[in-house]
Amino acid sequence: MAKDLAVRPAQECAYDVVSLGEVMLRLDPGQGRVRTARSFDAYEGGGEYNVARGLARVFGHRAAVVTSLVDNEVGRLVEGLIMAGGVDASWIRWRDFDGVGRAARNGLNFTERGFGVRGAVGVSDRGHTAASLLAADEVDWDALFSSGVRWLHTGGIFAALSDTAADTVVAALEAARRHSVVVSYDLNYRPSLWKAVGGRERAQEVNRRIAPLVDVMLGNEEDFTAALGFEVPGVDASLDELDVSGFEAMIAEVTRQYPNFAVVATTMRTVRSATINDWGALAWSRESGIVHATHRPDLEIFDRVGGGDSFASGLIAGLLAGEGLRTAVEWGAAHGALAMTTPGDTSMASAADVFKLAGGGGARVDR
Repeated sequence: MAKDLAVRPAQECAYDVVSLGEVMLRLDPGQGRVRTARSFDAYEGGGEYNVARGLARVFGHRAAVVTSLVDNEVGRLVEGLIMAGGVDASWIRWRDFDGVGRAARNGLNFTERGFGVRGAVGVSDRGHTAASLLAADEVDWDALFSSGVRWLHTGGIFAALSDTAADTVVAALEAARRHSVVVSYDLNYRPSLWKAVGGRERAQEVNRRIAPLVDVMLGNEEDFTAALGFEVPGVDASLDELDVSGFEAMIAEVTRQYPNFAVVATTMRTVRSATINDWGALAWSRESGIVHATHRPDLEIFDRVGGGDSFASGLIAGLLAGEGLRTAVEWGAAHGALAMTTPGDTSMASAADVFKLAGGGGARVDR
């Protein structure tokens, strides 16, 4: 673990990790398309929540989510899925249902997986949701963190939902710092969330306000460019040919401008097709310098959604366990790869699966 990343002992804390973000109901048409579907599988999902769920269900950590839902049948369905995922739902802030959804509503996410030359497609229906309206003063942050929290995770998807959400992120991170809680933040730039409210310029304004409060900054090359304004040379090349020094130069500049970052980690993905990706990752700390995860060219993808979130939860699991950064980034890359072999936003892997793959194991049948 990075020496300047001081994680509180587990025995002093009620939670190992708390995530702040929106949890939506994902409606998945399976092998078909949203536009022609007649039935959907339902999952819960959300960029920040997926990390807490992975840490709880896969790695056995005590996790909670701070979010807001409308108190109707859809909201209670999402709550049930959260609890089934092993995540404490007691910090959900419930809003009354007005019968229509004029005041607030629950978010829906229609996502098709893609195949071959047809890319994955996500259609979010999340305007004016309860989570986007969650105000900083609706959560007693000091009460939450004084109960003992080792790690807080949030990200750029939640921060993009509204000015209220961005202010709530800042309040949560400031309180976390008062209580010596490690903060991770996944930039998770989504053009669709920012295009109507100022695009990249607004995204960078919001994320540059948040970045000085972060200990562990996560993202991919597009995230660091779009959300913070750092260019990464060579990102259009395949990973086989990629000049990794471009990533290293970017990280050097990022950490120069934000000396508060104890760890920076980025996934590296080249999309060959919707079902074949090159997949890799690297991470940096002052103690370890830059370390690389195992590069996996031609990784077969079943459902790419949630791969980055599972990378984050594997990395955080390694850091919470006191492992070195090299081991943590291997756990993250392996967990992300495994999560993309199953449907839904959240991981269906086990810790044993992750450790086997991170240790060089393959896909032979286990009997």
